[in-house]
Order: sequence, then structure tokens, then C-alpha cells
Amino acid sequence: MGEASKISRYLYTVIVLFLIWLAITASLDVQELGFGLLLSLIVAAFTYEIFTTNGLANLNPKRIAYMIAYIPYFLWAMIKANLDVAYRVLHPKRPIRPGIVKCKTVLNSDVGKLALANSITLTPGTITLDVDEDEYFIHWIWVPDEALTESEEEHVKASSEGITVPFEKFLKVIFG
Repeated sequence: MGEASKISRYLYTVIVLFLIWLAITASLDVQELGFGLLLSLIVAAFTYEIFTTNGLANLNPKRIAYMIAYIPYFLWAMIKANLDVAYRVLHPKRPIRPGIVKCKTVLNSDVGKLALANSITLTPGTITLDVDEDEYFIHWIWVPDEALTESEEEHVKASSEGITVPFEKFLKVIFG
């Protein structure tokens, strides 16, 4: 896919920055909307070149639908992980088996890889330590038996299925 026009990239950046402004201020006051739009126009003028390469093409209905679906999916994953970590902390025997695991991703875009790394880190019980091309090194509070294998291929497959694959089905569509 070729690079979008400068105007398309600029307009997309303005839209995203203005939506962030709306989310942060949570106000529909005319003065705040006007200032937010002005600020978005100015900031976008300096940042659109590094903000996006696809411009308005990012706003296709399928991507937007997956973005909307990803929010509750991620929140549910976070709630489940919070309950799991709370169980492990409160259990008298502290059933933890921490370790650093290696996962692979199918994502190609840097922004998609960043979103995956942040999703993993924001989910309690896992922390992304390093990303190297398509490999993620993650600290996991409970490394399952399937990931504790001598075979690196089996280890990566089991770890990826437990950590990265559930998020990737959304992020691959959203970020390409």
C-alpha cells in the first residue's frame, strides 16, 4: 500500500488528536471544543508526518468495528487477569511460577507491535520486557506446563497462544 497524501495524513491526525481532546476534557462546551480543535490543527501540522502513513484510509468501517470490539475484549482480559493475580496473591501457598517467556507475533506494523506490547503490559501478570522484530520477551507470573519445554519451538508456540494470539486477532485487522 502506497503512502497517503499529505492532506489525508494531516486530516487523520487532526481527527485523532481532537478525539483524544474530547476524551480527556469530557466537555462539549463551545469554547473548549474550539480550543481543542485549534490545538489539534496546530499539533497535527508538526506531527502528521510521523503520526500516520495511511491517513484517512485508517478510518475504514472494518478497522473501526474491530477497534470498538477490542475495547471490551481487552477490558475483559484485564478483569480476568486481575482476578487471577488477586487469587495468587491472596492464596496461602502463593501459587506462582514466574518466568520469562519468548513469544512470536504475526503483526507487521510498528504501531501494531507497540499496541500488542502495551496490551500485554497493561494486563496484570505479564510485563513486556523486550521486543526484537517479531519476538517478544515477557515476564509471566504463571508459566504453564506447556511452555516449560526443552523445545524452543514448542515453548514459543505455547507462550504465544497464552499471551499474544488472543490480542493479535483484533490488532492484526486494526493495524495491519
